[in-house]
Amino acid sequence: VQLQASGGGLVQAGGSLKLSCVASGSILRLNSMGWYRQPPGKQRELVAVIDSGTMLISGSTNYADSVKGRFTISRDNAKNTVYLQMNSLKPEDTAVYYCNADVSQSPYDYGKHYWGKGTLVTVSS
Repeated sequence: VQLQASGGGLVQAGGSLKLSCVASGSILRLNSMGWYRQPPGKQRELVAVIDSGTMLISGSTNYADSVKGRFTISRDNAKNTVYLQMNSLKPEDTAVYYCNADVSQSPYDYGKHYWGKGTLVTVSS
């Protein structure tokens, strides 16, 4: 299973960016998908996570307090893709952002977590 993240870059404070992450490989079912980040010199932390939902109901979401109201996580199950829309960016949002996916590869597989390589987001003041 491979996770390819994109969309990072340099943006001024108050600006917006949208990250995308596509999962590929041997995938029977994508369970939860999420975004984590690692600011310079700090540990990796959860940003947002979304579960699989159903055909009619979007997956439930959970956000770090620091991004609530500014970031929105969503997913397109048909495309095996998770997104992170980031608005009102602050310098403290500067970090390498990592995509994570809980993947089941067989009917009796409860899932295993995979990580993408990360994409750098830099917010200038």
